[in-house]
This record gives sequence, structure tokens and C-alpha cells, in this order.
Amino acid sequence: CTHYLFIVVVAVSSTLLTINAGDYIFYTDWAWTSFVVFSISQTLMLTVGACYYLTFTGVPGTATYYALIMTVYTWIAKGAWFALGYPYDFIVTPVWLPSAMLLDLAYWATKKNKHSLILFGGVLVGMSLPLFNMVNLITVADPLETAFKYPRPTLPPYMTPIEPQVGKFYNSPVALGAGAGAVLACTFAALGCKLTTW
Repeated sequence: CTHYLFIVVVAVSSTLLTINAGDYIFYTDWAWTSFVVFSISQTLMLTVGACYYLTFTGVPGTATYYALIMTVYTWIAKGAWFALGYPYDFIVTPVWLPSAMLLDLAYWATKKNKHSLILFGGVLVGMSLPLFNMVNLITVADPLETAFKYPRPTLPPYMTPIEPQVGKFYNSPVALGAGAGAVLACTFAALGCKLTTW
């Protein structure tokens, strides 16, 4: 009972953490920074919960099922906000499913090897989710149009971003999110696996 309760709690927490994942479309100055942060947060929450569920049941496919739970929870929450006039597009939410499928694939292809799940699965999720997240960003309504349609308070002077020096990663938030996500997701995959032995 405790294990199943934990799965529900982590799924709800994942949903709460990622519920605003589309919000970076409003902040044009901070869009790339926010995109990277949201991509990494989604990667880690998906990885820890899915690995826990996957190793707890031992059945390949449950990581994808876990991502489906996150998706449905988010649809319900975003649906309520959408009904209140908040500009959310449902296409934003299924971003976790293909990454979770890769996690299942890593577990199944290595004959349920936990260490392979942590290493290969973690890297695959970390590198794929920012890519899928960018595909979703491309499919939503034009950010500037949405920002003008739903105005937000302007940033105070101390929050105004300073124009950074252009570097290799600054212009590629997918690469930065994927690099950081691939490293961190392995740690969270290990945490998810460890939780089954508490």
C-alpha cells in the first residue's frame, strides 16, 4: 500500500512541478533560460518516478504508464485553467511519453538490468526530453502574440536580464538542457531504483 501511495504522490508532485512548463512562452527575455530549467525539472521528475515504478513492478512498460498518469493529471489541471481563460494548449503535455518509452526500452533491451536502466535510461531520457519539449514549443501559438493577448506585469529593473556573451550553448537551449539533463537524470534514475529497497 505504501509503495502505491508513493507512486501517486510522486506523480502528483511531478504534475505540480511541471504544470507551468509552458509558461516560458510569456517571458520572451528569459525564454531560453526558463526552457532549460523546465526541461531539466521535467526530466528529473519523470526519471525518478518512472524508475521507481519500473523497478517496483519489474514490468517493462510501466514507465510509459507512469508518464501517462502524469499526462492525464496535467490535462485535468490545465483543462481547469484553460476553462478559466488561461491560454494553454493540450499539445504541450504529452512530452513525457516518448522519453518514458526510451526508459522502458533500456530496461527491456538489457533484460531488466538495473545498472543499465540507470546509465542508458537516464542518458536517453535526459537527452530526449528537451528535444521533445522544443518540438512542443514550436507547435504552440506564437509566443509574442500570446504575450500581448495575455499581458503580464513587466519585470522590475533588478530582474531585467543583461545581454550575455554569445557562447556555444546559449543559442542552443536544447543542447544545454540535454547535456545537463543526461548527467542529472542518471543520478535521479539511481534514486528511483534505490527507493524500491527502502
